[in-house]
Amino acid sequence: MSTILVTGGTGTLGRPVTERLRAAGHEVRVLSRHSAPYAVDLRDGKGLDTAVTGVDTVVHCATTPRGGDERAALNLIAAAHRVGVGHLVYISIVGVDRVPLGYYRTKLAVERLIEGSELNWTVLRTTQFHDLVLRFLETCARLPVLPVPAGVSDQPVEVTEVATRLAGLATAAPAGRVPDMGGPEVRPLDDLARAYLRASGKRRRVVSVPLAGRTYRAFRAGGHLTPEQAVGEGTFEQFLERRLGERGRG
Repeated sequence: MSTILVTGGTGTLGRPVTERLRAAGHEVRVLSRHSAPYAVDLRDGKGLDTAVTGVDTVVHCATTPRGGDERAALNLIAAAHRVGVGHLVYISIVGVDRVPLGYYRTKLAVERLIEGSELNWTVLRTTQFHDLVLRFLETCARLPVLPVPAGVSDQPVEVTEVATRLAGLATAAPAGRVPDMGGPEVRPLDDLARAYLRASGKRRRVVSVPLAGRTYRAFRAGGHLTPEQAVGEGTFEQFLERRLGERGRG
């Protein structure tokens, strides 16, 4: 079995990726800023060579919308070159080349760094995780009404399904850019909002709010969707039932 490093291995995606790889018998190293023995901030790279030495594959899940992803990727690529890592797997987002959102542009820039790195690589783009949609709706629901961008749909996908796909790619041969992975349903945001209200028992009026700008137009046009790759199985309602039920039991 191989030795695999998962960056961001304590995060929403990294944790289930790690679990699946270990269950398959692989030695997995978890890298995050606060996870010993591989506590590394990829943005400065201190201790990174130690973390990647002896590693066959790196699964790069670490990311932050607060900035620094490109610097982190450059440090990771350089370390992978120095120690001879055989395969770099990266998780990206559907629409990074179509939606002019700052974070999406950063993810696209990281993709291009990896593609030009001369490493063997695989890149998987997925639609938004159920978890992100839930956080968005919970934030909106703090108001007396629940506002959502008018005319925008989403295609949320179950993170554990993405983890299974990513773990499979990590243990296969480098494949370059693989087919996108989307959730099972493309649904208007106001419909997802009402599903959340039903599951949470909250009473709010859902208000569709027209917005302006290039990013909003790109989302309205479905630049972040991949209906032809609706390969996910878990629905948003199933996710809500499980997640909100876990909170209730907690």
